[in-house]
Amino acid sequence: MFIICCLSISSVVLSQSLQFCEDVSKDGEPISVSSVFNIGTEGGYLKCLTKLPYRIGTYGVSYEIYKVDADGYETYDNTVYQDVDPSWTWFWKEITFYKAGSFNINVYDGDKNFLASAQIRIQYY
Repeated sequence: MFIICCLSISSVVLSQSLQFCEDVSKDGEPISVSSVFNIGTEGGYLKCLTKLPYRIGTYGVSYEIYKVDADGYETYDNTVYQDVDPSWTWFWKEITFYKAGSFNINVYDGDKNFLASAQIRIQYY
């Protein structure tokens, strides 16, 4: 039982993550994390912080954004690209949203290997 607990804890500690926040500290810590953000009708931005338990090992990443309807079906919205350094274990990208709704964001490395995903809800204020 002890071994199972240790393995469970290590998988949580070593897992990659995608978080949405208002800003990111110089040490890679998210500031004002949330899964819901309010924007004006002209649009608004937030930061997507990806953390990995290893070096990214590529020079680019992509953020594939899908709008999620009330039934949970995804529709492709757009892709945002970012240059990264292969030695980085965390990185962030500022992304602007112009529409309200729920969105799934999937992060991939330059070889299209899946890194992380999360859902965000954007609403107008």
